[in-house]
Amino acid sequence: MAVPEMKCVIPAAGYGTRFLPATKAIPKELIPLVDKPVAQHVLEEARAAGLHRALMVVGRHKQAIADHFDRSIELEQHLIREGKESALEQLRACSELAEIHYVRQGEERGVGHAVLCARTYVGDQPFAVLLPDEIIDRRARLLERMTAVQRRAGGSVVALTEVDPSEIHLYGCAQVEATDEKDVVRITGLVEKPEAGDAPSNLAVVGRFVLDPGVFAELERTPPGHGGELQLTDALHGMARQDSGGGPVHGVIVPGGRHDTGHREGHLRATVELAWAHEEIGPRFRSWLRAFVADSSGDD
Repeated sequence: MAVPEMKCVIPAAGYGTRFLPATKAIPKELIPLVDKPVAQHVLEEARAAGLHRALMVVGRHKQAIADHFDRSIELEQHLIREGKESALEQLRACSELAEIHYVRQGEERGVGHAVLCARTYVGDQPFAVLLPDEIIDRRARLLERMTAVQRRAGGSVVALTEVDPSEIHLYGCAQVEATDEKDVVRITGLVEKPEAGDAPSNLAVVGRFVLDPGVFAELERTPPGHGGELQLTDALHGMARQDSGGGPVHGVIVPGGRHDTGHREGHLRATVELAWAHEEIGPRFRSWLRAFVADSSGDD
């Protein structure tokens, strides 16, 4: 019997207050990294991993996201008249990335609640969750590795990365046990944004998850946590500790190439790195940046 194609869920209902005033009228998921918005980078990562069906969990102020991934016949006709074939190809590719559905969260109550909004869409099959604040280098093949671990071990799989202990309070944090695989750990507990002295490790939760559908029942039992919101990490903590209702929880260590674009500095770093490696503008940008850094070396 064929295994159903895995679906992915992208929570995108947040206000993006850390980017105000830029996000007053523009969803933070559409802020560009060089020439593509953050959400498009995430969908391209999903497609590269073989995930072609996506649910965007949005708020009432996020209509522009649907517009971005929809076709624009008028713009296509304009590009045809202008003979801009390359731009036309990129525009059409954007609308063909995935079969995208949308559901409104209604009110922003945390990532856990956003995942609950996907219950009908997902059904009783394992599914992926991709947080658009995180950009992962596709060469890392992280989602492929996570889905392989989930299919072999069952349960749920969480992406993890090592961070400086001084930054662990910004993330969910995992308590882990080693396995026979260097890049895979068994998660025995999770805590959302702990103080440095209370963190069980320096392994932070990255915004990629492959989840057993048992997470829905666990989310319904989970009380509001950090910030008064329903936290996905709290539900996964319950699943990891009781080892039931969704099986074990494993973690895959991200090998590198990760950007946290959820804050201004991280977004700027990601923009610079992607521009540096960009096939078209990269050579000129690298030349300019080297000269700029050399000229500015005495500014400190």
